[in-house]
Parts: sequence; C-alpha cells; structure tokens
Amino acid sequence: MKLSAKSKTKSAGIMVGAIALVALFMSQAFISQGGAAQNDTDPNKLPGIQTGPTPWIAEVENLLARLQAIHLPALSAEGNALHIHQHLDLIVNGTQVPVPADIGINYTSPFISPVHTHDETGIIHVESDEVRDFTLGEFFDIWGVRFTKDCVGGYCSKGADTLKVYSNGKPVTGDPRKLVLQSHQEIAVIYGSEAASKSVPSSYLFPPGT
Repeated sequence: MKLSAKSKTKSAGIMVGAIALVALFMSQAFISQGGAAQNDTDPNKLPGIQTGPTPWIAEVENLLARLQAIHLPALSAEGNALHIHQHLDLIVNGTQVPVPADIGINYTSPFISPVHTHDETGIIHVESDEVRDFTLGEFFDIWGVRFTKDCVGGYCSKGADTLKVYSNGKPVTGDPRKLVLQSHQEIAVIYGSEAASKSVPSSYLFPPGT
C-alpha cells in the first residue's frame, strides 16, 4: 500500500516524536540512577584557578563563576538528598599538603557548593539536593586548584616526577578527574618520584556519624 505525501509526513513526525520520547526516558532513567553529565570544562581556563606551588587557599572570589562553568549549583543551604564523605590525602614530593577548610563555601554572599570541606582534616563533604555522581575533578575545580591527568596545581608530570591517584589504595587508571566520589572513600593524590608513592594510604578512620 502506497502512502500519500501527507501520510508520509505524518508518519515521519510520529517516528521523530517517538525517538524523542525514548531519548527523554533514557535520560531521566540515567539521572534517577545517580548519573551525571560529564564535565568537559578545561580546568586551565577556570577563573581563579591556582597553577602555582603549594600551599593552595580555598579560593572563593571566583567560586560562583567556576560553579557556573562546571554546571554545579550554588546552594543556599547544604542539600540532604545525598550526604556522603570521602577523605583526601594530597602529597607533593613526599610532603603532606593541607586541604583547607571551607572549600566551596562563600560566607559573604552566602552560598555553598554541594561538594565542600568544613575543616582541615581532608574530609570532603558531599551534601547535595539531588542524587547524582560527583567527581574528584569537580572537587578540585571547586577548590580552585588545577587538576588534570598530568598536573596538580603547579606540579606536572616530568621525567621521574609523576602524578598518581589512588582510590582505597588501588591505582586509578584513565583520567583521575572522572573518579566518582563514593562513601567513606580514601583518595590519595601523590606527585613526585617513585619513592614518594611507596606508602599509599588505603583507608581512613572517619569520625562517628560521618
């Protein structure tokens, strides 16, 4: 049976609509399972990003602009749909680098990022108003410190000095920016020679209630 031009147009429209509905359903299903769109922003181009030597401050002057660039919200209060914690050990050339308090928090405006710190223990707080994945790269973007597969701040892989990332004591393969933050995860970011990464923390004793 041959279709008229009008019928063909109508059929094509129905097919396009059906494809759009399927795409929308898959997108909603992905989000409901905790998925999140990958952040492909170049950290080198983020406003206020620190690319020099340690120590690194909790950069808040350009925090809102960075959150907008990486498509994360500036919350008026900590979210409670997702509440998990990780611990970060940051070691450069064998020296422990402090992870400052109040990363992701602007007390003047005021607003708070869904990923932030409250003290100098290295504990990362994920307190989001939606259930989704957050990554290590997003944490460093919020902090305002350059973090790529080769660099942390002003330290980039060169010769015997390399950047290595570990999750619960195991090496992270691929792009460490995409490492998903998980509950009670011990993350170690280590820059330096092979000797600097011989002792890798594999766990952290979180305080009760975290």
